[in-house]
Amino acid sequence: MHPPLTLHKHPMCAEIIEQFQKCHVEHPIAKFFGECTDLKIKLDRCFREEKAVKRKANFEKSKELKEQLRVLRKENAVNSNQ
Repeated sequence: MHPPLTLHKHPMCAEIIEQFQKCHVEHPIAKFFGECTDLKIKLDRCFREEKAVKRKANFEKSKELKEQLRVLRKENAVNSNQ
C-alpha cells in the first residue's frame, strides 16, 4: 500500500507517479495481473528514498537547533552570573 499519490506532496517521485497513474488508466484490467508492477516497485523505492532524505534534513535541522539552544543557555548562564 502506498500513500496518496498527490504530486505536490511527493515532488521527488512526481514522474514515477504520473507513469504509474497512466499505466492504471491504459491497462484497467491488466493492472490486476501485474502490468504495472515494475512501476509500483520503482514508486515504493522512490517513496523510501524521499522519506530518508526528509529524515536526514530533519536530523540536520534538529542538530542546528540544539546547537543554537546550547549557545543561548551558555549566554544566559554568563549573563546571570554578572
